[in-house]
Amino acid sequence: MADFDYDLFVIGGGSGGVRAARVAAATGAKVALAEDNRMGGTCVIRGCVPKKLMVFASSYREGFSDARAYGWEVQDGAFHWDVFRDHLHKELDRLEQVYRNLLDGSGVEIFDSRARLADAHTIQFGNGVTKTAKHILVATGGHPVKPDMPNAHLGIVSDDIFNLDTLPKSILIVGGGYIACEFACIMAGLGVEVTQFYRGAQILRGFDDEARGLIAEMMRAQGIDLHTGTNIVDMKPAAADAQDAQKVIPTGSDAAMGADVKQMQALQDDVNGDVEGGPIWVKSTNGREGVFDQVLFATGRAPNTIDMGLEEAGIEVGRRGEVVVDEYSQTAVPSVYAIGDVTNRVNLTPVAIREGMAFVETVFNGNPTPIDHDLIPSAVFTQPEYGTVGLTEEAAREQEEIEVYCTSFRPMQTAFAGKPGRVLMKLIVSKKTRKILGCHIVAPGAGEMIQLAGIAVKMGATKEDFDRTVAVHPTMSEEIVTMREPMRTA
Repeated sequence: MADFDYDLFVIGGGSGGVRAARVAAATGAKVALAEDNRMGGTCVIRGCVPKKLMVFASSYREGFSDARAYGWEVQDGAFHWDVFRDHLHKELDRLEQVYRNLLDGSGVEIFDSRARLADAHTIQFGNGVTKTAKHILVATGGHPVKPDMPNAHLGIVSDDIFNLDTLPKSILIVGGGYIACEFACIMAGLGVEVTQFYRGAQILRGFDDEARGLIAEMMRAQGIDLHTGTNIVDMKPAAADAQDAQKVIPTGSDAAMGADVKQMQALQDDVNGDVEGGPIWVKSTNGREGVFDQVLFATGRAPNTIDMGLEEAGIEVGRRGEVVVDEYSQTAVPSVYAIGDVTNRVNLTPVAIREGMAFVETVFNGNPTPIDHDLIPSAVFTQPEYGTVGLTEEAAREQEEIEVYCTSFRPMQTAFAGKPGRVLMKLIVSKKTRKILGCHIVAPGAGEMIQLAGIAVKMGATKEDFDRTVAVHPTMSEEIVTMREPMRTA
């Protein structure tokens, strides 16, 4: 039997990779992990955690007027981006150190370096040094991508939001997925003038139609200038010498072929100064023209598989760049596994963690454990939030006959303050089995509610199980167990 430097080498220090490394080390395995950026990955450093802290920051704006409605004598405050940003970075530094300490405490050897596969058992670092491992786990995650269009480099992506020197006065957000909608609500809450373009007919494609419709309505009520069926057709610096910039930089597809991207970027920077600080002129498909301090592209993400040596090692990579794996997260090369966003299965942090734990159970504990991707609760941190588990109404009625229980109302807390906001509680029920096929909540705190509702749905609870549960009064969530008659059947 061949000797290896490690029993397991993990490439990627995000939540999934770190959990897998730690749990594998606990079995007595010799484990190493390489990360070329910051420990904690997208979720901790560039995603879930900083985004949720921005959600909290943005939610206080409405709190001032709400407090006055409840008899408090308070004045609207001013938001200081630099104070928040600096505090945010300190918190992310702290969390990164927590992750490092967890790995150190578990006996995992850390390499602060880019790593790629040299073959089925060999990892090569950026400096050319190689290490061998009996098993390799690829957990490199994904990254946001900009659209393929002229001057797209003038815009930013979600990773950049947390590092802005100043908060823009106006921003155009391009996209209609959960990242675009979350940041639209965040920026509006921080006092930024927000415009949002989405090329589809309605935001949040793939989610329940009734829920996404209510969220779009509430976003517009917050002052977000939301345009569906709309996309960018042209963008350029709004500076007076923008026409000169267009002459210097080739923008047509033929001219761009073979052009040096770095040289183009340098030319643009010379003409327009710092990209972050320059206003951007945009023309859209609906004929609208406008100038924005920032353009945020939230138009998709791609797996981090470029120049990883995967295909050379015999590992199949899908057409979206994802690592192709089986139900045990194993690739076509038996010694190599992959988990998390790099596999483009269900791109959620808790799912990556579960996949990492199932990998360890399969490989190091001798207990083959397939991944369970069924009935995963999730939340969209718009304002109000959207919590969901199970099937949408549209998907469920394609599958079988259903009953839909639904109610929408003004919640007590904000109704008292004279706010027009509404919430939604919705259950999708199988006519045949009476099981809850889907639960959808649009309300403040929906993420917290759906975590608990998700337990019941995962256990196979029926509508009658919900009906037998005594309501907690007065709460918004009590409506989930008090709806007696279906709104419609399908």
